[in-house]
Amino acid sequence: MTLEVQIRHSSGSDVSLDDCAGFSLVLGEALESSELLKEPYVLEISSPGIGEQLASDRDFKTFRGFPVETSYRDKDGSEKSLEGLLLERDDETLQINIQGRIKRLPRDCVIAVRLTTPSA
Repeated sequence: MTLEVQIRHSSGSDVSLDDCAGFSLVLGEALESSELLKEPYVLEISSPGIGEQLASDRDFKTFRGFPVETSYRDKDGSEKSLEGLLLERDDETLQINIQGRIKRLPRDCVIAVRLTTPSA
């Protein structure tokens, strides 16, 4: 049995390996002393990592060139999504490279931008 736990800071700051190790130690001891799990298990502590939603200016700079999925509202208000490589986000637009073509979305129409796994 594997017990997987993802941790994140409430402030939104990055989770380090030391954070994961420290939490693993505390949770591991609590599980052992509680005797809740009767069979052998592997405890895995990690941060959410890939697939995470981009929010801060730092996120958009750090992941420039990475594959993303963007959900947005088009002119008629319907929700749509597209996938491509993150180019840039400025005060007015989000720019995505979709197979060599640049798509510019007004920032106020963008609902969410999430990292994705690169497609083969």
